[in-house]
Amino acid sequence: MNVISMSPHFFRDEEGVTAIEYGLIAALVGVAVIVGATALGTNLNGLFSYISTQVAAPA
Repeated sequence: MNVISMSPHFFRDEEGVTAIEYGLIAALVGVAVIVGATALGTNLNGLFSYISTQVAAPA
């Protein structure tokens, strides 16, 4: 077999493309989780700081 006769089979093979797509999806989900956790953590930190100042403040 020569390279020219193998090239149509090589370009029709989509197995590697599917693995790359799954990898990209997993990476994007990971980035979304990190961004969401960071934003939520910042908001929760502000909320707990507010609550602690209100509890500690004299009535």
